Amino acid sequence: MKFKSVIFSALFVLCTVVLLTNCTESGSKTSAGKKGDSTATAKAAEDAPDTLSVAKSSYPPTNKAEYDSLLKFNAHGDTSGRWPVKNQPYPLGGAILPYKRIVAFYGNLYSKKMGILGELPPNEMLAKLKGEVKAWQKADPKTPVQPALHYIAVVAQGDGGKDGKFRYRMPFKQIDSVLVLAKKAHALVFLDVQVALSNIQAELPLFEKYLLMPQVHFGMDPEFSMKDGSKPGKKIGTYDAADINYVTGYLANLVKKNGLPPKILIVHRFTKKMVTNYKDIKLRPEVQVVMDMDGWGEPDLKTGTYRYFIDREPVQFTGFKLFYKNDIKKAPHHMLTPDEVLSRYKPQPIYIQYQ
Repeated sequence: MKFKSVIFSALFVLCTVVLLTNCTESGSKTSAGKKGDSTATAKAAEDAPDTLSVAKSSYPPTNKAEYDSLLKFNAHGDTSGRWPVKNQPYPLGGAILPYKRIVAFYGNLYSKKMGILGELPPNEMLAKLKGEVKAWQKADPKTPVQPALHYIAVVAQGDGGKDGKFRYRMPFKQIDSVLVLAKKAHALVFLDVQVALSNIQAELPLFEKYLLMPQVHFGMDPEFSMKDGSKPGKKIGTYDAADINYVTGYLANLVKKNGLPPKILIVHRFTKKMVTNYKDIKLRPEVQVVMDMDGWGEPDLKTGTYRYFIDREPVQFTGFKLFYKNDIKKAPHHMLTPDEVLSRYKPQPIYIQYQ
């Protein structure tokens, strides 16, 4: 099984992403994640909200009937009983999903190889994003489209660095630049983290000042979470439900303490072992969880990956990644169109990412 390879630049030894050429579990080289040191922290995060003072939200409460109707629409006629996900909490007022479909450009300002966000000059990139937003709006006129910039704020790298953690934290001035670009496009911002030999508990709190902004959300990439000490890029990493629960607990605390609208958490996935114990993922009114099908390849391969690792292990919402270059490498040399994505998949992805 081939998987995402890491491409390193001479300056920051930044990595880029790639996909499996087989969507079955049998060929995976990934070992299951260890709960270990994250379990106690995750439990503390789950318990913490009950002890916090709660700020009054300025957003009207969720209309439950409308929310249920939109979830059913998003399920796209699913007959498996998995979608919509049962017994999920209603979100706090101001939730984005499933009221809007998010269309995001992914990448890093330091690298032209990590995604469209850093590949094109800023104004050209924003113009292209605007075009994709229009295409998705045309494909599904009933669902408003929200643009977003998905920025890799912590990048796995080939050099261990001073602390031996094999990750590079982007300077805040770069994140500030992304916020300026996003404002021009009326776009959300996602800050994405590749922890390498660090861990999510150490990296997430560094971005709290940004996550206090209502338009800023978070992404975590299991591929580069190397719990066994391997260098990033040598094998596919993993997160456990305990890690995801730590993140949602942390984000929920920020939302409740500061009267924010719900945060969105993107979890990338293209193999089974990238996310372990998915049934133990805790859903919260303050956080909306998207499992994003992050694999590249020909349309049938992407369909299989979505079916086995996103559809059949339901969490809450689903996402789908499209690669301008890698999706067309093999026959039929075709990147799926918005119409094709929406017609192929149950449930329909509510988060779309372009790399």
